[in-house]
Amino acid sequence: MAPQMKLIAGCYEQIVFGYRVQTGEEKWTSEADFTHHAHTASLSAVAVNDRYIATGSKDETIQLYDIKKRVEHGSLLHHDGTISCLEFYGKTHLLSGGEDGLICVWSTKKWECLKSFRAHKGHVTSLSVHPSGKIALSVGTDKTLRTWNLIDGRSAFIKNIKQNAHIVMWSPTGERYVVVVNEKMDIYNLETATVTGTISNKKRISSIRFITNTIVVVAGDEETVRLYDTDSLKCLCEFKAHENRVKAIYSITVGETLVLVTASSDGYIKMWKLDLEKIQDTPALLGEVNTSARLTCLGVWQASPVESSQQVEAEAACSQAQPSREETQQERKDHTTEEDSIKLVRTKKVEFVEGNTSTKKRKAEETKKKKKQKSE
Repeated sequence: MAPQMKLIAGCYEQIVFGYRVQTGEEKWTSEADFTHHAHTASLSAVAVNDRYIATGSKDETIQLYDIKKRVEHGSLLHHDGTISCLEFYGKTHLLSGGEDGLICVWSTKKWECLKSFRAHKGHVTSLSVHPSGKIALSVGTDKTLRTWNLIDGRSAFIKNIKQNAHIVMWSPTGERYVVVVNEKMDIYNLETATVTGTISNKKRISSIRFITNTIVVVAGDEETVRLYDTDSLKCLCEFKAHENRVKAIYSITVGETLVLVTASSDGYIKMWKLDLEKIQDTPALLGEVNTSARLTCLGVWQASPVESSQQVEAEAACSQAQPSREETQQERKDHTTEEDSIKLVRTKKVEFVEGNTSTKKRKAEETKKKKKQKSE
């Protein structure tokens, strides 16, 4: 059986959406799994690993959610400005960048800020961790591309790129990386740190994703998605994905199927099946879901095959268990179905959001903590 999969999306309306995906041979369906109104401003970034969802916002906070326990896990309050980028490195670390020019390295064990350093004189617009976890790249509004030694948190290399780049990303093997400035994408070689080629998109690029070490998917301020070969610099395929501009893209392998996920300002999240052997063909649409929101960021959570099989067995056991009339209230609680669990989580979160006093109190506590950190 294919691993469990959930679509995670943030929007201007300050909400995080979660959709559980049911896979099929030809068509996939999505059903609402959770919604959470944790931020007080629009969402700007989302990152996902096998256990946590991290969301960044213009309210200067990072909110954490434990997707396995289905509860809020806490807030990270080190930044003083919009959270512009988030990236998990495996199960152990989360990196965050913000408009305050800082990059923070967080431990996922106790959620401590292990390192915090001034990365750019202006905003940090994007960061990317090398597959080895030893170095990272960042770009900012000071027109520089910087390489960071994550062992000691020091700058290893600075390159003046003469323009403000807004995206940087390593290839899957870490042999090359790309830097995006408006509609242009420069491809760099790791060994020489020089540009080996430049790809020009028709519109400003909003999101990119490597699907192989040489093929990159590009979305821009338009309805079209394009696949480029970073060796030949040619466009391999282009197709109309949405009715409005594409804001974010994500790729994931489910079983033996390579899936591209796209999110748009039109409110739709769509899943496309890619065939690397027929890369010139338009991808087949597997499924879609309408969030009715102005989407800004996207992530995909996938459980490991072991966890998926355990969940299936647990659900089967629950469905077979028929409670007797004499069952106590506590026993009924133990037999709560997955659907009931979702309702319980939603109720708790809706109550938290609708209470204006609690929201103001949380914001006041966040401000108090920031002032205390500055004074120290």
